[in-house]
Amino acid sequence: MSLEEHKASTRDKLIRMANQIATFFHSKPREEGLAGTAEHINKFWEPRMRRHLFEVLDSGGEGLDELVIAASEKIRRPSDPVTPAQAAEANADVSG
Repeated sequence: MSLEEHKASTRDKLIRMANQIATFFHSKPREEGLAGTAEHINKFWEPRMRRHLFEVLDSGGEGLDELVIAASEKIRRPSDPVTPAQAAEANADVSG
């Protein structure tokens, strides 16, 4: 599997998982569904997964259930990953 195929597969799985959460919360009143979708993703998805979700959202949200898109306002956007250089700089500041 090429890197591009792997990225597409990961993206498809993430979209499917987000949509499964939304499918469950469609049975609730609208505001409860929005809050429940966001809360579930905030609680159980690691930052890397949420970062990938926001990549999908930022590129138009293709394939995502409307409830996921609407709930995204309440989903915590993870900060950018720390580069090795930034980590070394932070460690140098702390140690000395």
